[in-house]
Amino acid sequence: MDKQEKQAVIADFAITENDVGSPEVQVAVLTRRIAQLSEHMRQHRHDYGTRRGLIAMVNRRRKLLNYLQRKSVQRYKNVIERLKLRH
Repeated sequence: MDKQEKQAVIADFAITENDVGSPEVQVAVLTRRIAQLSEHMRQHRHDYGTRRGLIAMVNRRRKLLNYLQRKSVQRYKNVIERLKLRH
């Protein structure tokens, strides 16, 4: 993910103008990075270092989503819907 892509994701999910750390933004950035690493892993099945990092990112995203669900169910549902995480 290059700088412009990350800025676009942040701008799309930001709650306020200078928001870069809200759970929604963090989950969106992690989701984009997870998608990229998943594609990498399809071609490089034995890249165990990347696999470990990918699993850590998925766990971090899960924790952020759990936090968001505890704090505000509506915000949680909004993020899940916008990112198409649960089917």
